[in-house]
Amino acid sequence: MAKKIWVVLQQKDGKLHRMSREAIVAGQRLAHATGGSVEAVVLGSGVAEAASEAASFELEAVWKADHEALGTYTPGAYISALAAAVSSAKPDFVLFPHTYQSVDYFPRLAHQLEAGLLPEVTEMDASTGELQFKRPVLGGKMTATVRVKGEGMVLLSVQSGAFSVDDAVAGSCEVRDLDLAGTPITADRVLLGVEEVGGDQVDLSKAEVVVAVGRGVGGADKMASVEELAELLGAEIGASRPVIDNGWLPRDRQIGSSGQTVAPKLYLAIGISGAIQHLVGMKASSVVVAINKDPGAPIFTVADYGVVGDLHEILPALNEAIREARA
Repeated sequence: MAKKIWVVLQQKDGKLHRMSREAIVAGQRLAHATGGSVEAVVLGSGVAEAASEAASFELEAVWKADHEALGTYTPGAYISALAAAVSSAKPDFVLFPHTYQSVDYFPRLAHQLEAGLLPEVTEMDASTGELQFKRPVLGGKMTATVRVKGEGMVLLSVQSGAFSVDDAVAGSCEVRDLDLAGTPITADRVLLGVEEVGGDQVDLSKAEVVVAVGRGVGGADKMASVEELAELLGAEIGASRPVIDNGWLPRDRQIGSSGQTVAPKLYLAIGISGAIQHLVGMKASSVVVAINKDPGAPIFTVADYGVVGDLHEILPALNEAIREARA
């Protein structure tokens, strides 16, 4: 039986969050696996631009929940609006990008709807005739293959970087207004103000090229060639946890299970051994290049290209080669 799929998109200032596009890809893939259809929902106030952006993908429709009470996110308001809409439309699956915002409210929404809950999905497969999902467990140390027991609606979130925006199928669909008349949309907290914590810090999740360093770099005073490479490539600099713990780079540069999750087109892992906690944060990168003097380093198991050697000899030569190629 074909399944009906909804994808709830996150937006800010009328622009779709990067992970909303990834969630659309996941919705399209789930629709293909189940022979179903996928629609998107955008919540907020003044979200016409975001809804129009969503309508440029291959979807059955984009529903626009435009309401003053949704202008500033509060879990109570979002749950109020979605619970009524989802109860009326009765989709089989409701997908969310796995962001700090969505994890704040969608488990409560699942409880209110008496629906199943499946967080941080990284893969889905129906090739065996039974729909199965994969998700990380034990802090990303292992991956579990699961299926949903019983019948009824399922709410699931999609892990950052698990579904590439490059795989999105473009299209065109109608933007429709979600009928909120008669739906009491009430916040469950009083918002006193919004503060951008670390607003001037880097958001590595938006970078298309990341140069990441590990303990092997040797210290904060040995970063010159790394910084030069990042400048040549127009890249952001990231790091594994030991670099951060040693104070060589600020905390907002950390990549991994206790840091940021990235999915750049190019990821250079320099002097990084490749502990599972780090791999969790970068394994969705399109192309991974690893430089490490240890040929048995785990990072080479996920690298598309690997160079065994001393990074302090390799990087200056690499930087020079890039400069010559651009001359």
